[in-house]
Amino acid sequence: MSNILTAFFSASGVTKAAAEKLSEAVGSDIYEIKPKDIYTDSDLNWRNPLSRVTKEQIKKARPELADYTLDISGYDEILLCFPIWYYAAPNIIHSFLEAYDFTGKKIVLFATSGGSALGKSCQKLLKSVSEKTEIVDGCMLNNGVDAEEIKKFL
Repeated sequence: MSNILTAFFSASGVTKAAAEKLSEAVGSDIYEIKPKDIYTDSDLNWRNPLSRVTKEQIKKARPELADYTLDISGYDEILLCFPIWYYAAPNIIHSFLEAYDFTGKKIVLFATSGGSALGKSCQKLLKSVSEKTEIVDGCMLNNGVDAEEIKKFL
């Protein structure tokens, strides 16, 4: 087991592919964050004010996770990958962070997006962990993963 974990949420597969490359580049273990209720294409239609993701955003909902069995005790660093929704991390990332104790761990954020940056993801996610958890911005993974650049960054 590596002391680095790449944890990711991907609704369409784009972030999953980037997270797998990131995990391979750094030699980390990998874990997929899955919602109990899988997102459908209509759920993901952010232009529809009645879509699931829009409602979750407005209500600041915490989607239920599919499982709560991840053992993070052996990891010092978590590379957390997600798509950018509404200029921030999806609410399921808050669900994940609130489900486990990340005290004393470092979380590095990586994201994919059609045009947004990490924005205020770090600032917003800090509210979902203990004050003894470090969260730092990583980088966007839109144009693939350059293993050497990631290693330098980390």
